[in-house]
Amino acid sequence: MRFLKNRLLDFMLLILLIIILISFHLLFNNDSIAKDNKIDDFPKSYEPYLEELAKKNPNWEFIPLYTNLDWNYVISEENKFGKNLVPINYSDSWKNKTPGQYNVEVDAGWVDSSKEAVMYLMDPRNFLNEVRIFQFEELSYNPSTNNLEGIEKILYGTEFYNKKVSYLNSSGENISTSSKYSDLILKASKTSYVSSYHIASRIKQEVGPFLSHKSISGDVPGFKGLYNFYNIGATSSSEPLGAIKNGLKYARDGNGAATTIKNKYLIPWNTKEKSITGGAIFIGSSYINKGQNTIYLQKFDVYDKTGDGLFWHQYMTNVLAPYSESKSIYNGYNKMGMLDTSLSFIIPIYNNMPDIMQESPSINQNDFISDNTKVYSTGNNVNIRTGPSTSYEIITKVNMNEKMTRIKKGKQSNDKWDKVILENGIIGYISNNYVDIYKQPEIEKIEINFTDKVILKGEKKKLNITIYPEEAKNNKVSYISTNPEIITVDDEGYMQAIRSGKSKIIVKSNENSVSAEIDFEVYSKVTDISLDQSKIYLTEKDTFKVNAFIKPDDANNKNIIYESSNNDIAKVDSFGNITGVNVGETIISVKSEENPNIKKDVIVIVVRKLEESEIEFINPLKVDGLEISGVNFKENTVSEIKQLINTSLELEFKDNKNNLLDEDDKIGTGSTISVKENGKLLRKYKIVLYGDITGDGKINSTDLLVLQRYILEFEELDDIYLKAGNINKNGKKPTSVDLLLIQRHILGLKYIEQ
Repeated sequence: MRFLKNRLLDFMLLILLIIILISFHLLFNNDSIAKDNKIDDFPKSYEPYLEELAKKNPNWEFIPLYTNLDWNYVISEENKFGKNLVPINYSDSWKNKTPGQYNVEVDAGWVDSSKEAVMYLMDPRNFLNEVRIFQFEELSYNPSTNNLEGIEKILYGTEFYNKKVSYLNSSGENISTSSKYSDLILKASKTSYVSSYHIASRIKQEVGPFLSHKSISGDVPGFKGLYNFYNIGATSSSEPLGAIKNGLKYARDGNGAATTIKNKYLIPWNTKEKSITGGAIFIGSSYINKGQNTIYLQKFDVYDKTGDGLFWHQYMTNVLAPYSESKSIYNGYNKMGMLDTSLSFIIPIYNNMPDIMQESPSINQNDFISDNTKVYSTGNNVNIRTGPSTSYEIITKVNMNEKMTRIKKGKQSNDKWDKVILENGIIGYISNNYVDIYKQPEIEKIEINFTDKVILKGEKKKLNITIYPEEAKNNKVSYISTNPEIITVDDEGYMQAIRSGKSKIIVKSNENSVSAEIDFEVYSKVTDISLDQSKIYLTEKDTFKVNAFIKPDDANNKNIIYESSNNDIAKVDSFGNITGVNVGETIISVKSEENPNIKKDVIVIVVRKLEESEIEFINPLKVDGLEISGVNFKENTVSEIKQLINTSLELEFKDNKNNLLDEDDKIGTGSTISVKENGKLLRKYKIVLYGDITGDGKINSTDLLVLQRYILEFEELDDIYLKAGNINKNGKKPTSVDLLLIQRHILGLKYIEQ
């Protein structure tokens, strides 16, 4: 039972510490924030891809969106059944193969996607190339770039291209207009403040290239003369044309929306113009103007700008929609020759993202074997692509003799492709026809160039090395600290001095046994001194020891110098023992030997010696100079203490805040007992109640918390309270052992001896 109580209290203390740390974290960390638009503000794994894009498109702006969401949490939330769909005719690698869910049509022709598909399509790094980056384009109307010519180029290859608009009314009558689809799209863009190119691309994505699509044909029985160009409200249904009918229901009455809402979105959508414009207003107000201002963010709700929650406000279920639409947008810009214009891209970032991105489910993993070989390019302007064929987008190009690491070797039956990591960090695929193994010379010698072998605590220094021969300088080495509690060292050779002591740093080649080492000493300077007494009363010839503690605990020089400003009043020896000489007042200076400017003073007041006949302290009270201990924590009221003191002199009791105490008040650490004669102070005793850190005369969980915070260096303890926390009474600073003794006292397992 005693063991269980100890474990329970330890667990409670651990929970308390965790709560404190979480509070600090929440205090200094905001929610999702978009940082400045510099590539340097992105994680290292993003930077090389963005740098390649910036070289080719210097007018493009890249804005990091730090979601502050954990990657694994995001994937688990998006990988819920029915949230992300793929066409049923896709290969099994794209599908959820869980029994009971495999090939279940969530919507006609659509099934649940695999977790691998979600991971691939949600990782922005997979799409930081000139084509697929358009899923991150900021979707706002820009009059300097949005025009009819650009819209028509996006519509090229569809039945909307250069086509005048006609539609069926509710009576089935065909109504002709003089406006083209591009006219309606541009008008909708200006009204909704949504990019006209986004509107055109979204229409192509939602209803395809044909005017006969049932969402916009106007001839669906029961919904004649109604149009929904964006499939808004087209929720999944197993009924034939179920999703389309749900979308047309929305076009008819907004699913019972209020009149103000219907007026805002121009509902009913009984003309194509009202559908295109009203739907654009819906998209703008429901998504773009709520912070979901990229195709990616509209598909994956990972940025909660309005406080509505995450992962639910998602415009589409097609998990491939951002991927597919980005190419349509790129093609439109490319045909218009607009790729060199100023464009902004908002790119999400998650916490704890994997070092290497998830492969496209279309890539057959059986076509590769794992590898870790240094290779180089045998040609100039060789393409590095996002996948193992020429149908994948180009990320960058490499030139003759450019080095890389092959992480997967192709074993395809036809053209072979290798997966590589370039020296700048870009990961992609290269044709095996342009790859050869690089025979890099091994390291023969490592020289450490560092002369100062003493480092101050807290300093961070770079360990500079030279590798021989010169040709092997890019070979990998490892940095090892033999005592990481003293000095840590990272993969780049940066050393951090943690605490005083000695440690050896070893630099070792990763490819052979060549190594070098160097010895370091961390020197910890004195920063402060703490005392367990700051003011004492002594009688002539009495001796009292003041305990002084150097800070920090690991300071190299803990030597202390004690000096009296008046040896005729009180003198002090080299150990801090103060002896009263004559009645009077003086100051004892306590200084650091290392830095005499760091010092504390003890005020010493010497009073006349009391005769034994004048005052007697009865057991269990113990008197050490002018310090009284041995107080029974259960019988420590003023009246109970008075019964243990025999004297005819005046006694005055005050608490640790110098307030007068009544008979029923408790005496605790820091309380004082003044002995007076005819109002004149003869002696002043200070109380120590071991375990009572707060001075309220009780030993409880509050004292436990205060001492814990002191041990964890969250707050300071000084003067008599430092002594009260030293339950061991060994003259040292309190430790976790003293903390345990208070725990056991509170639980009634063993009371603290006073």
